[in-house]
Amino acid sequence: MGIQHFVIALLTLLTSCLWTFADQPSFSDYCERLEQEIQGRKHGFLAGNMTYYVGGFHASWSLKEQETLGLTHPFHHDLRSRGVGLASSQGVGHLNTGLGNDFSGWEFYKDTRVLYGSVIVNGELYEAPVPTSMKWRPDKITCNYEIAGIQIREEKFIAQNDAACTVITSSQPIRLRFSGQSFFGRHSVSSSAKLRYDPKNNLIHIVEGGTTKCKPDLNAEETTAAIMYQGMSTILASSREFIGNPHFSQGARGEQQYQFDVPCDRDGVALTWAMDDEQQRAQSKALTVLEDAHQAKHAKTNEINRQLNEDIPYFRCSDKKFEDIYYYLWSLYLMYYIDVGRDWENEPHTQTAVNNFLGIHRYDATFQIKVGSWSGNKPFYAYGNVLTWKHLFVDGYYRKSSNGVISLADNKGTTWHSGVYGNEVSEHVIGAWQIYKHTGDLGFLRECYENFYREIFRERIAPFYSNHFEVTEILIAMAKETGNAQDIANWQQLVPLDSQAINNWFEDRWELNGHKKYFGGPKNGMLMTTGFWHLRSKYFPRHYAVEMTRAWATNKRDGFYGDFFPLAMSRQAMHSFANKVDHSFGYTPDTAYFTLSGMFRQRLGQSSWQLTLNHLENYNYHPIWKIPVAPEAYTRTGELFGDQFSNFNAGKLLLFLEGLAGIEYSIPADELVIRDTMPKDWQWMEIKIPIRLPNAAKNQWPSIRYERRSDGKMTVKSIQVSDSPLRITIEPWTEEKRVIDQQTQPKAHRLAIPANYPDGLRYTFEKNQPEARVNLRLELAN
Repeated sequence: MGIQHFVIALLTLLTSCLWTFADQPSFSDYCERLEQEIQGRKHGFLAGNMTYYVGGFHASWSLKEQETLGLTHPFHHDLRSRGVGLASSQGVGHLNTGLGNDFSGWEFYKDTRVLYGSVIVNGELYEAPVPTSMKWRPDKITCNYEIAGIQIREEKFIAQNDAACTVITSSQPIRLRFSGQSFFGRHSVSSSAKLRYDPKNNLIHIVEGGTTKCKPDLNAEETTAAIMYQGMSTILASSREFIGNPHFSQGARGEQQYQFDVPCDRDGVALTWAMDDEQQRAQSKALTVLEDAHQAKHAKTNEINRQLNEDIPYFRCSDKKFEDIYYYLWSLYLMYYIDVGRDWENEPHTQTAVNNFLGIHRYDATFQIKVGSWSGNKPFYAYGNVLTWKHLFVDGYYRKSSNGVISLADNKGTTWHSGVYGNEVSEHVIGAWQIYKHTGDLGFLRECYENFYREIFRERIAPFYSNHFEVTEILIAMAKETGNAQDIANWQQLVPLDSQAINNWFEDRWELNGHKKYFGGPKNGMLMTTGFWHLRSKYFPRHYAVEMTRAWATNKRDGFYGDFFPLAMSRQAMHSFANKVDHSFGYTPDTAYFTLSGMFRQRLGQSSWQLTLNHLENYNYHPIWKIPVAPEAYTRTGELFGDQFSNFNAGKLLLFLEGLAGIEYSIPADELVIRDTMPKDWQWMEIKIPIRLPNAAKNQWPSIRYERRSDGKMTVKSIQVSDSPLRITIEPWTEEKRVIDQQTQPKAHRLAIPANYPDGLRYTFEKNQPEARVNLRLELAN
């Protein structure tokens, strides 16, 4: 090779190296990291696609039933019913809730009784032993028992094919006895279930059936209808042959009851449960797992670890506690994903709670949509959270008010909706636009806009806490991007965007009804955190935000600071509003997200990060158990309340990514913006985000590293971005300190930052620069 060709080849190689972006972060075993001891603290919870498992029963954190050997409460839930019945609504027009809505039976899982295990040692029966230890991970639950000096270990999991399985081993040979019955709940009227024993395949086959009381319409009498499992097949199978013949009987109302024994020793025994509309599919699921239960268990672990490594942003910081909270909340968000693939459930989406009714909620989706926008696989984890609501509108299941506002149901399934209406869909528009910014997918944007948002909001844009100005801007942008420019005049007419109209909106509501330094206070005096939610609008006057935060956020006498921040209701209002519900929902995760995210939007700096860490540490980390938790609520007096694995906490993930880290990016605009509020209590923080450019085969992982140190004379702060496929802008928070010195690598454009956002600088780097760094030296004293 000639020297000229060698030089050209070398330069080509060096250039390609410069443009080789980092692969995904190195592998971490997050399943192992998230393992926590839950015996006596929480019930067990596992999730597949349409199979779920609840081990034991805690009624709002109150222990009612201990977990035991076997599979106590596995259940199938494909959203064919909201609860336990398949009744048709008798409502007229928008009051018709379809087929399967049930206001009364959505906690049916606690009535399932599938495989309750006991142990026989030397002829003595030890019935439903209680675990000495029960460890939860997102991929499995491990229980340990000690009976008559014998050590028993059990691993429960839901396989990739949606069959539930338990693998049990014993230090000495023992006999295990399992009992259970076909589905029959507290609302059941009769059972028509049929049972068949298949000795060749060592399994029990049940065809579920029966009738139940249910309530498809809110203001109507109960009715009787078929159970949600009508005609479905349940398969129970064992890897080892039953000892003797199983015992079968029939309950007082026709329910099929069963009991069988299996041997167990160091080699172990595996038992599976599966449900399906087709018997052969259910049987195939159960028997396939039994062919190699250990391999099925490892496959589930590998998949959960893959999701937590590849499908979500990487996060590390100098305080491990907050890392654990971050990954725990992500694991729940991902566990709740369901992909039914039919009727109104034609797109995968997340859900909210296992011991509330499963399904996506219109209100919860306001933040769950945005969380999905940060995932690595947005067609699966993001699109459906938005588009699943389109079915209700297209099929005419909505309410239209006299003023033109169109409202959708609170909750929905394949053929039903819950019949409770609200206006949060305008907030969905903001999340949908963020998904578009994170993908550049015009096809997705058209699906959102055409025959959906352009029609829902054609006559009226109902505001969700002052979001209507931004929603209007986004609808205008959607119209332009999708080739529907003729719609722009309508959006401009519905919500004028001139500065006077915007100023009037906020000025008219400041200190409303005599509530000093508070926004939008109601006449009845029930001051909730909702006043802070308006801060999420970029048009909210920042000086109002500063005044309201100082007056109400840290005020322990009249404001929203209780044992931690924020109380859902101000202490001032608590004296007048004190019913049971008010007491139970003293602190809630949604109110915290909306309140704190508004503070970040207004760049309130010190208040934002301090109150955020205060909330996360007190709400999502148990001080005695030393594990992350995700409760539905805390009472006013600080007791855990409601669901124990609640995806109602999903919005907190945005406090990490969009708040503390301050990351914003847009593929269409070719920009990655870092606008941090890094806690001054932390020495460093690092985030890597999965970005897939249009037509790219895989994700790229730009890395953002934040560091700060003090040497006694000054604070040195740096933000470094690596491997960015997008143009970089860094706006570091100056921590309310004077900037002594500033340096950038490479050279950056220093741009003016809006005057109403103090304590910040802005540096924009040239295009095609995948790496950039800003170093600041800050005066130590304020």
